[in-house]
Amino acid sequence: MKHPTPRLSPEKRHPAKKAHTHSSAALVRKPGLRLQIGEVMASAEPVLLQTVLGSCVAVCLYDPVTHIGGMNHILLPGKGSMAPGTRFGEEAMKHLIDRLGALGADPTMLIAKAFGGANVLPCFQPPTIGDQNVRFVLRFLAARGLPLVAQRLGGNHAVQLTFSTGTGKASVRSVDGSRLPAIARAEEAYVSSIKKISPRVLKSHSV
Repeated sequence: MKHPTPRLSPEKRHPAKKAHTHSSAALVRKPGLRLQIGEVMASAEPVLLQTVLGSCVAVCLYDPVTHIGGMNHILLPGKGSMAPGTRFGEEAMKHLIDRLGALGADPTMLIAKAFGGANVLPCFQPPTIGDQNVRFVLRFLAARGLPLVAQRLGGNHAVQLTFSTGTGKASVRSVDGSRLPAIARAEEAYVSSIKKISPRVLKSHSV
């Protein structure tokens, strides 16, 4: 069966390089795919993944031997209780590692790059959600023995991240200050929606 888009190699020619994402495999056929809060994407084909991060953290994982990579967008640290899903760091990291392995990546060869975790939600006292996300990611990677080869974590500036699944290269730049209020409102609204489901969810993830 012919692939609808010539950008990716047909599965019959490269069986180990079938693209895969958290929501829909068809998504990776488009360049410059944008991850929203809680999404996880991985691909065995060269794809550019993009996202904007405030207090959220994105971890990029890449196998330099098979050239398979992926990225997540973590809203909160730890593990979800009454509100499970890849919005939480534990599930987002495990889900990304599993997807990469299913595509043919070697979990023992993965290298990591991490970005985000800025303090853009002023209504929260230290440690802020950004602080907690950063601590979670650093501890998770260390516990799994995944080398962190590049990072831009913390600070007070939202960033735009672009990651190439085919080369493992990541580029990051500060977001225009005019966009910061919208980013902060979106993240705060998302956090508030989770608190309505489980009022103790943020307290349970303090680091």
